[in-house]
Amino acid sequence: MHPILIEEQTFNKINFREEKLTKADYELCSFETCDFSNSDLSNIKFIECEFIDCNLSSSNTHDTAFQNVKFEDCKMLGLQFDKCDSFGFEISLENCQLDHTSSYKMKLNNFKVVNSKLIDVDFTEANLSGVQFETCDLQNAIFERSNLEKCDFRTAFNYSIDPENNRIKAAKFSVEGVSGLLAKYQIVIDNR
Repeated sequence: MHPILIEEQTFNKINFREEKLTKADYELCSFETCDFSNSDLSNIKFIECEFIDCNLSSSNTHDTAFQNVKFEDCKMLGLQFDKCDSFGFEISLENCQLDHTSSYKMKLNNFKVVNSKLIDVDFTEANLSGVQFETCDLQNAIFERSNLEKCDFRTAFNYSIDPENNRIKAAKFSVEGVSGLLAKYQIVIDNR
């Protein structure tokens, strides 16, 4: 049985907590000011879609496909991206809040993130090579055995990264952010 294909549709101001999203493949669709919080998005495929000003917090993303999907001004608390379909997984984020999400062991080198909060995000064993964290808050984000090679953290802040426990070759950091690489040593850095 082939999945339903929904193309080039705009969904505006729909509460998907009450009205379930049809299990289908969504291609080139736009979701604007929709509430998906605590909803079931499992086994749905989003291809070249955009989510603008949506709430996807705590939604079920088991085997959900996000292929070249853009999120803008979205609230995405507690998502488990590591449960998503990994085939073609590619998302970009702008002005989003992703606190408490999990990206354990994910390949995210096509990840684009701008001006977003990624507080308490788990990037354990994730491949983030080449990602630019542009003006992002990474407070308490977990980087353990992660590939951070060629990442750009120059405008990111509040991160703590152990250089001995992560691959950071050719990663870029600002002088102000170097303390985030030395946090485990509990040393005092004086800017005088």
